[in-house]
Amino acid sequence: MRYSPLILVLTFPLFAQEGGWTHYGADAGGSRYAPLKQIDRGNIGNLKVAWTYHTGAMLPESELNKKYAFEATPILANGMLYLSTPFNHVIALDPASGVEKWKYDPGVKRDQEYSEVTSRGVAAWTDGKAAAGAACRSRIFIGTIDARLIALDAATGRPCANFGSAGQVDLTRDVGLRDRGDYQVTSPPTVVGDVVILGSSIGDNRAADVERGVVRAFDARTGALRWTWDPIPWSKQNTPRTGAANAWSVISADPARDLIFVPTGSASPDFYGGQRPGNNAHANSVAALRASTGELVWAFQVAHHDLWDYDVASQPSLFLFDGKIPAVAVTTKIGHLFLLNRETGKPLLPVEERPVPKSRVPGEEVSPTQPFPSNPPLVPQSLTADDAFGATFEDKKWCRDKIASLRNDGLFTPPSLEGTLAFPGNVGGVNWGSAAIDPERGILVANTDRLAFMIKLIPRDKLAEERDTARKNRVAGEFGRQTGTPYAVYREPLLSPSRLPCNQPPWGALVGVDLRTGKKLWEAPLGGTMGSLNLGGPMATGGGLIFTAAAMDTYLRAFETATGREVWKTELPASAQATPMSYSVGGKQFIVICAGGHGKLGTKQGDSVVAFTLP
Repeated sequence: MRYSPLILVLTFPLFAQEGGWTHYGADAGGSRYAPLKQIDRGNIGNLKVAWTYHTGAMLPESELNKKYAFEATPILANGMLYLSTPFNHVIALDPASGVEKWKYDPGVKRDQEYSEVTSRGVAAWTDGKAAAGAACRSRIFIGTIDARLIALDAATGRPCANFGSAGQVDLTRDVGLRDRGDYQVTSPPTVVGDVVILGSSIGDNRAADVERGVVRAFDARTGALRWTWDPIPWSKQNTPRTGAANAWSVISADPARDLIFVPTGSASPDFYGGQRPGNNAHANSVAALRASTGELVWAFQVAHHDLWDYDVASQPSLFLFDGKIPAVAVTTKIGHLFLLNRETGKPLLPVEERPVPKSRVPGEEVSPTQPFPSNPPLVPQSLTADDAFGATFEDKKWCRDKIASLRNDGLFTPPSLEGTLAFPGNVGGVNWGSAAIDPERGILVANTDRLAFMIKLIPRDKLAEERDTARKNRVAGEFGRQTGTPYAVYREPLLSPSRLPCNQPPWGALVGVDLRTGKKLWEAPLGGTMGSLNLGGPMATGGGLIFTAAAMDTYLRAFETATGREVWKTELPASAQATPMSYSVGGKQFIVICAGGHGKLGTKQGDSVVAFTLP
């Protein structure tokens, strides 16, 4: 079924107009849907590389390249493609040829330490009150890994002199900055009306009193602060003060309703909550705010009193439930999918509070219940010793023994002093790649991860001893100081001696869900027959196809939306921990993906932007 432009506006006001990809998630509502149908199941085998552009972002070489992750998705605006690099260069390309039109370097220092080295994209805005042809009438906004908000002239790439101070705003003010380089912006801003809205990325588990996870809106013309929303105002009463609960992922918008939908993370620190009692509203939530004022309209929490790093990592996905009810789909690291009324936050499919295991850690008081949707989870949520996987007998025995040694009372088993199994772990379910929604077929599609973790709390006086032991045994997990609490934390993925996950494959899968019922329609391994850990997202098209890369190999793949059957793949110059996009120019449909790999994930790095089209 095709839509005339008028019907499209009335029926799906947030989906991208045919031909464009105007926002990081295709449209303000994060559909990741391109209604274009030129490329379909019948001709996809004819796709060829149209052009390749190299950003040069990895030069000059630095130690930071070990964290470099090219996670960007370009946008199409003002007749140009705009994208960002991990070091926050902003680049404008001709969409038909890939020829560079301009490039802006914000001068991010490479001799400093940053928790993350990535930028997922930029936002575009046009000032309807400015005269045609005026400088900075159309603007590109980017938030940087050194915590600046920058406004650029979309035509030239020059900073907008009347925005902030010489084109930029210092975001480190009024957030309780603790450690420069651990307070960043890694996702694109969201623009609604004449305000630019953004959250922050905050380094986890350093301490209880990390930076405040406030969401802020700035005047798109001047850079003046318009409003601030603190997701956890109660934290000011804590000793030490709790921080974070930050919105590090992408904020969605419904401009017609003057609403934004903010995904929040855990209050700090992630794995011990004895000094942040209660459910910790509105951490681990999707919060609907008035875009013009920051007023809270409603909030829905996916995990109470989070102890597992179950941030809402995905951009909320806006759609019409049953063809008529304004709705928002919330995909989670837990593997739960919540479908909520967009105007009220009330569940559209039943959600119940179920009892969960209690903590044995002195000082910890878990939530006695957690929310469970009636629709089935997108990923497995239980793992026993009998379920252990191993490529060899020795590997399987190692995994079985390791699982058996951990506290494992099912989903939401709290961290412990002896070690707890978390499955899915914090790299599980749906991450920042988010979901794609095909409105014609009523299907939601998401990349999922399935990886178990061990979480262990360490009394502070034992931390040095534990670290020395880990160093001697060449243990490769991660220690978090959690300063200000009685316990540090150690976490590691459960990998066998052969470095394969201890849970059964697939370890990564593409999942299709019926948006009327929330039930899974199909599941397809992503990244080969065993599936792969993946970071990045899917794109749906009107041609009945899902495009995604994201796995640890170097392939871009296409699947049938209706069945999940893989129908095409092609090798890229590097891994693509990013989400593809599509647009039409000159009568031709293009598929574009940023292929630059991910340092922390250990995939093949590079600096390529690759476009495909039909001959």
